[in-house]
Amino acid sequence: MKNDKPTDKLLTSPTRRDVLKTGAAGGLVLAASLGVGPTTLEAASLQVPRRVLGKTGETVPILLMGGAMPLDQRFDPKLAEAYRYGVNYYDAADCYAGGTCETAVGAFHQRAKLRDKIWITSKSDEHDPAGFEKTFNESLVKLQTSYIDMYFLHMLRDPNKLSPELLKVLEKLKKEKKVKFFGFSCHHGNVPELLHKAAATPWVDAVMYRYNFRQYGNAELNKAMDAAHAAKVGLIAMKTQGSAVSFEEKRHEFEQSGKWNKYQAVLKAVWADERISAAVSAMDNLDKLHENVAAALDKTKLTQAESNEIWRYAAATRSLACDGCDHLCGPQVEAPVQIGPTLRYLMYHDVYGHADTAKELFRALPPEAREFRHVDFRAAMAACPNGVDIERHIKRAATVLA
Repeated sequence: MKNDKPTDKLLTSPTRRDVLKTGAAGGLVLAASLGVGPTTLEAASLQVPRRVLGKTGETVPILLMGGAMPLDQRFDPKLAEAYRYGVNYYDAADCYAGGTCETAVGAFHQRAKLRDKIWITSKSDEHDPAGFEKTFNESLVKLQTSYIDMYFLHMLRDPNKLSPELLKVLEKLKKEKKVKFFGFSCHHGNVPELLHKAAATPWVDAVMYRYNFRQYGNAELNKAMDAAHAAKVGLIAMKTQGSAVSFEEKRHEFEQSGKWNKYQAVLKAVWADERISAAVSAMDNLDKLHENVAAALDKTKLTQAESNEIWRYAAATRSLACDGCDHLCGPQVEAPVQIGPTLRYLMYHDVYGHADTAKELFRALPPEAREFRHVDFRAAMAACPNGVDIERHIKRAATVLA
């Protein structure tokens, strides 16, 4: 991918209307013979700013295109529209969208003939070195590419998985010119520990981790981010919307108070942190894509009043948000339920609107992990540092995700 110079400065401050206007005017020229593939992809007049991704030395857009959603297997217009605005980093995984994400990304870049102009990250749930290599090579086939820009260990929880054996596999793949960079993603409650591990592991180039407006004042997390940033580990924020359950009334209150809607505002708050290279977003329709692009293109910072509203919003909804620290609450339950994953899937359902994905993931849990009828959650709720009503949300998940 071309290593453009990073810039966070723009000549204009576009609105969502500006983005929609350029989108309608530029558009895609579709191949009539196929009805799906482009003959050209015109660049929009406005391009999302870019930042250096840590020790890779490469620049990436501050807004990344998440792939954890259904994509058209022939040619997905969302991927094309993102590319037009400079969002040329596609975040895939072997498990996304029931295993169809990589094939969709592969079909897109093949038809658009864009492989050398885009950045593809993919991930493997397989943390065993031999299994990791096998999954990696399967990803190459599905992505229709000879190399992957960045490959992650997905949902890393155990820092010991960053082992000498894994390094040997990685060095082999790099020697074969199949992968450029390596990192991991992490969702659970030990994000600070894993960031410190990344800082101390020279062959970890980037980390994608759960980071949102509820955690800006977390001293332990900030210390870990400082260490990783000092070690030039590229930091990518995910789960930026920061919630596990629905709180539509609070969201509407927030949106009445400022220029940005809640989704745009919390992204801008993440981008205000210069340690963060980018934020990934699963933009499952063009409206969301255009709104997020508009927020990224706008050079104005959040006002103090808007920042205060984010803090107020965070405080008002704190007991509704799960931080994924189920190492605290999980052991307090005398049943094989999985509190953290269950509440994360509820977040996908309620907040991101990915009902089908949430249901699919929930149903993939072992049957005993989905049996809540006679489980006593009182001790788990007492252990939650945020006062989340675990029992109420878990039981609601059993209803809406079943």
